[in-house]
Amino acid sequence: MRQSQSCDACRSRKVRCARENPEDSKQPCKHCLSLGVPCTYEYQPKKRGPPNLYLRRLQEAAAAAANPPETPIDGPELSVSPVSSVVSPTLGPKSPFSDASINTVPSVPTIPSIPTMSLSPSQYPIAADSYRFPSGGVAMPSPPFTNDLAHSPKGEESMAFHGSDSLNTYPLYNWSYKQHQSPSTIPPLSYYYRPHRLEEIAPRDTIYLIIALFFDFVYPLTPCVHKPSFMADLHARREERDPLFFSLVMSTVASTLVQVPRSYLPMERPFVHKLAQTCHEASRHISVASYDPPTSMHVIIRYFDCVYHFCEGHDATQHAAFGEAAHIAVTLRMHEEASYEGLDPIECEIRRRIFWLLFGADKSMSILLGRPICLRDEDCSVHFPKELDDEYITPSAYLPQPHGKTAVVSGLNYTSRIFALLGEILVRIRVDKRSPPQGQFATARLEEVQSLHQRILGALSLAPEPLRLKPTHSHSSHLPPDYGGAGFRKATFDEVKDFFENPNASRANALNPFLVMQANLYVTQQLVRFVIEQYRDELLLSLQGSLDDQKIAEDREAVASDLLNILHSIPIQSIATNGPSLVHKVRFVASTLLDAVKKAEIAPASAARAHAYLWDFLSILSEIERNYLLDDDRDGTSSGDGMTMLS
Repeated sequence: MRQSQSCDACRSRKVRCARENPEDSKQPCKHCLSLGVPCTYEYQPKKRGPPNLYLRRLQEAAAAAANPPETPIDGPELSVSPVSSVVSPTLGPKSPFSDASINTVPSVPTIPSIPTMSLSPSQYPIAADSYRFPSGGVAMPSPPFTNDLAHSPKGEESMAFHGSDSLNTYPLYNWSYKQHQSPSTIPPLSYYYRPHRLEEIAPRDTIYLIIALFFDFVYPLTPCVHKPSFMADLHARREERDPLFFSLVMSTVASTLVQVPRSYLPMERPFVHKLAQTCHEASRHISVASYDPPTSMHVIIRYFDCVYHFCEGHDATQHAAFGEAAHIAVTLRMHEEASYEGLDPIECEIRRRIFWLLFGADKSMSILLGRPICLRDEDCSVHFPKELDDEYITPSAYLPQPHGKTAVVSGLNYTSRIFALLGEILVRIRVDKRSPPQGQFATARLEEVQSLHQRILGALSLAPEPLRLKPTHSHSSHLPPDYGGAGFRKATFDEVKDFFENPNASRANALNPFLVMQANLYVTQQLVRFVIEQYRDELLLSLQGSLDDQKIAEDREAVASDLLNILHSIPIQSIATNGPSLVHKVRFVASTLLDAVKKAEIAPASAARAHAYLWDFLSILSEIERNYLLDDDRDGTSSGDGMTMLS
């Protein structure tokens, strides 16, 4: 057996063995001398294995195909070309994975290089600053988010290949062959997590228009971004260096498109629907790859996604998005006041605002849908947001709010107080359902519930002047004779139609954030009041064995009358700007009131009339809800006389 020409040390290191005299095997090589290791030649080459019979058969078949007269084959002819012989006949057609082109990233237009710029320190954490691209620091070209890999020719070929594979018997060598192939049609999550340009989705001017609509119409109800720093980052094109900020912009745009009347947007409804979907998907692609470490921006993005799916009617996806938002918030300990120590003022207020928005949404879903409570009041020690407008919150300090100027965020604070009361009654209701109180415990519970009832009735008594309701009629159990009627209904429907379809219609009432917040505040207050009164009556029944039907009917009439006074005291444009969420609250109260009126045999005629007017007003609200739909397949039919109720 031939001795190796390299020593053992050089062979193991895969370097050339350097000896002055190659013939003298006793002389150590220079590498071993410098390393101070023995220079030995003990390696023995392994014995060759048997010849590859499979390869030999393929070679013989190829030779037979090239020279058929000289190499006759008994039996049926077998012609195997050199190209096709690389795949076993039992493997079937050539796998699409064997095409080298499919193992590359789909070809897309190259994005022009982005000039470097000096940006002021952003008020949001920049996750991209610490991100390292997996492919040697070079980002792959950005595909348009409207492209779907599954609809590309290669994507269809790949899916067809997998579909036919499902009928095979899966021989073991088939698995061995395929486990080394990379599934090129499904890029890794990191593929999307890189800077993008707004122009990949829509013209920049269009994005700016939608963002302006967000701050005009949506922001008063969901003030979870800091407008000065957000707009500064947007104008500085931060999204071109921070993927997560791009995701935030996309989610903001998507949630805005489904919340503003289409007359605000100079584009057809199908295009609005498609743009909203594209923006949501662009945000989702990026944000799912960046959960670690979590930031407040993740919570805001998921909350906007929740709103988008709610307005689009994607119920299960809406709850999934809410679950993500709530659990990221808890991961960041947003529910604990101690976690805010050391944060700058902007980050503090953004976290407080988004947490209380989630808190309110949690209570709404709990009562309207019968869901478990996710964020319980007793677990939360976080304070309400400071009642300051965004321009008075800087990275280093809180500036004083001008005297006499009510902050927009005050609407969120009063709504949060009402939802906190709802959380308290819901916890008691569900604890008592599992273990009904008896005797003195039931009496103690009744006292707690009556205390909650007084607190909800006075919840808005100290609200600032812009948030106080200015009724057109005095609050009483007797409705004025001019409520309802065909004339009122037709006039209101015409105003709703004008608001949603006429670009030149007045926007004054819709642009007044305090009128918009009034509708949400006072309707929510009546909802919580109604829930408390219902449970109070259940406790009275368990203690006394019977109820005063006359008193119950009067209480129900009072709720219906007060709710009608609220709806008639606020301009219909301001009510419409609240969107479907307000409709759901009114519908919940109206439908439950209808049951109570039907059951009360001695209900006064005024109670039935009040409920009839409320139900009539609900038809107007359902028309508002219908106008928010962007999907023609879900579009209900309606008219001023007989409305189709949308569930």
